[in-house]
Amino acid sequence: MKAVLALLALLTLPALAAEPTLYGRYEYIKLPELQQTFKAKMDTGALTASLSAKDIERFSRDGEDWVRFKLATKDADDTVYEHKVARISKIKSRVDEEAEEEAPEAVKRPVIDLEMCLNGVTRTIEVNLADRSHFNYPLLIGARALREFDAAVNPARRFTAGKPKCD
Repeated sequence: MKAVLALLALLTLPALAAEPTLYGRYEYIKLPELQQTFKAKMDTGALTASLSAKDIERFSRDGEDWVRFKLATKDADDTVYEHKVARISKIKSRVDEEAEEEAPEAVKRPVIDLEMCLNGVTRTIEVNLADRSHFNYPLLIGARALREFDAAVNPARRFTAGKPKCD
């Protein structure tokens, strides 16, 4: 009898699992460490998150890899941010479509760990730094970050969570 009850309990687990929170294709994300809130694109096709930065300069501090940068957004001032590098990512960029025989180039980008707030939920997310100033949204939230937030995306919706409320 105990075995049957245990089996029934296991079978009900998937039904009890929490559903992911549904967000729109675009949401507001707060980055408390930078004291900024951005309109972000929720992109299930991208693996990592990416923040628009310029004047990206790697340097060493106490034997560790660090990076300094400025935000590359239309409202950004000249504040210089410094952050410890978590790792260096290699992003494959496509070469011209006509030159299909050539291997894609790998661009190396510094990745930092940043605290993010979405809809009152705070998580530490890996973010690569790249100049996204030619894109509409300075912050891209990729699949890894979406998993951290237990998020699903409805591309027909926008800004469903409103402005982030985090302490």
